[in-house]
Amino acid sequence: MASISLPSHDRRYAVGLMSGTSVDGIDAAVIEINGVPGGQPHVRLIAFENKPYPAKVREEIFALFDPKEAAIDRVGRMNIWLGELFAESALSAIAAAGIEPKDIAVIGSHGQTIYHAPEAHDVDGYNLHYTVQIGEGAVISARTGIPCVSDFRVADMAVGGQGAPLVPFTEYLLYREDNRTLLLQNIGGIGNITVIPAGGTPDQVFAFDTGPGNMLIDGVVARLYPGEKTMDTGGAIAHRGDVNSDLLRMLQQEAYYSLPLPKSTGRERFGTSYIDGLIRYQQENSLSSDDIVATVTMLTAWSIGEAYSRFIRHRHPADMMIVGGGGSYNPVLMKFLKHELESMNVQVVTQEEAGYRSDAKEAIAFALLADYTMAAKPNNLPVVTGAQRAVILGKISY
Repeated sequence: MASISLPSHDRRYAVGLMSGTSVDGIDAAVIEINGVPGGQPHVRLIAFENKPYPAKVREEIFALFDPKEAAIDRVGRMNIWLGELFAESALSAIAAAGIEPKDIAVIGSHGQTIYHAPEAHDVDGYNLHYTVQIGEGAVISARTGIPCVSDFRVADMAVGGQGAPLVPFTEYLLYREDNRTLLLQNIGGIGNITVIPAGGTPDQVFAFDTGPGNMLIDGVVARLYPGEKTMDTGGAIAHRGDVNSDLLRMLQQEAYYSLPLPKSTGRERFGTSYIDGLIRYQQENSLSSDDIVATVTMLTAWSIGEAYSRFIRHRHPADMMIVGGGGSYNPVLMKFLKHELESMNVQVVTQEEAGYRSDAKEAIAFALLADYTMAAKPNNLPVVTGAQRAVILGKISY
């Protein structure tokens, strides 16, 4: 993503803010964009920071994932609280970049998803599918003095889309090649894949959620090691364990994997109640902690391979899969994934191995999406989300 020399009026800076389903913290990326707004961008990463959430904030966010706990006063308070934290992260990253807030054209904030219900839900003839992201954009703008684009998903859902995934729009702009078909696999809390056919046009790109990414791994570890661990750092636990074939076969029967495209999922399907079931199975069948972590790690790798085999391979045989997100730093997960994909002749590399930066990728995407919003240019891919038409995503706060 190297910059090129263009007239100064075509050069601008933007900030992207991201907090994912793993709730690890706030990612903030400062990027330089060269090119006419809404046109073909040339992007350079200037600075990137991750600010872990304070423990009490993370606990409160997790409480809000349960609709029974998500009282309107708790949601409203956390919406403002996260706005403050996002603003602080943006200002910190801007300072790290060595520039001033006045130099930033826009901030794009994904916010924190606390509920996502993308499936069609008919009530009196209305499709009441919905999504909820918090982290108030008006607060971010007020604290930074910079226009903020937030709440990206709802515009796509308003025209029949699932509101996700949104990052494929920027992946097409930044990664497409004439001679190779690429798969961009993100392994955050949820796994999602983008298919960019060699020499393809935007309407040939497609993407969807493959299933759980780190969500089940993190969830099981947090339950097995309360107060000690929240993730399997470096895959150390899975490395000690063995995959339990009976449990794996049972988990592979989850209906999501065979649902038709477009599709997306989240904590509503693979969250607390799912993890409750895993822990019960472990106790009833005397599985070791190491074995159950190894098994759900294998499930994530299998679900990605299954998605490629079921939905992609026959349409666009791929040359390479580029893996990003927290899961790309788990060597056991990557070993399992390479076994799955390379058996189908797909090379698997990480974002870093391909010359990019995994932890900054989604924050960069929302900075670029916000740039398109400010230029009043459509920035969704209807073929990916299922929307009826291209729309301009996001709400702007000044």
